[in-house]
Amino acid sequence: MSEVETRKYTGAFGIVASLLIIVQVPLYFIYPAAPPDWNILTRSLVGITGCTLFLVFFSGVRQIVRQADAGFEWVGSVAQVAGLVWVAMVFVPQSMEVGAAISVDRDIDTTTEGPFAAAQYLMQGGISRLLMALFAIAFGFAVLRLGLLPKWVGRTAYVLAAVNLAFLPAVYFGDDAADFYSAQGWGTTASMGALWSIWTLAVSISIARSAGRVEAATITGAEREHAEHATA
Repeated sequence: MSEVETRKYTGAFGIVASLLIIVQVPLYFIYPAAPPDWNILTRSLVGITGCTLFLVFFSGVRQIVRQADAGFEWVGSVAQVAGLVWVAMVFVPQSMEVGAAISVDRDIDTTTEGPFAAAQYLMQGGISRLLMALFAIAFGFAVLRLGLLPKWVGRTAYVLAAVNLAFLPAVYFGDDAADFYSAQGWGTTASMGALWSIWTLAVSISIARSAGRVEAATITGAEREHAEHATA
């Protein structure tokens, strides 16, 4: 697959995946008390669909880095692996939430209640924050060193990494979901998910748009080479 096609598909899948996660986040807040099962099932299905599409996005990022400079493929691989493991970390708690909603015969808040709630804290909190940070650092490094995308992409990737790492100590501040800064707080989980999806949406749009610039540069280079051969 050519670099132009890789960027087009990576950007397109990233845009759709990001939009799905953006849609998912508000579904956690539309009920002040325990949500009905349909809400939990719907938001989980939206989330896992978005994360499945992110698998293509992460693989595309690695390929874009490799196509730009094969010597930096290991950096692209780090970003890809961090992204893939993050998806796995999302799949597990989503499955736990759906399982709790189906198995319990009353409405419960599956993020804080039920047999699997406490097991989700690190996966939705600290582990996800570390994986997002690792992806952002590797991706930002590749962007700034290779000029893959505008510099704002690399710089904001480092900012995103720093914000994610700032939430690691939240594990020491209890598990009240109503708190901004706690193991299961809305800042540690939902707000970071929203920030992540908004950032990946902007980055995906930039990747998709970069395909046109790469294509134009390729055509210009080919024309220049043809002209040089013609005058030789």
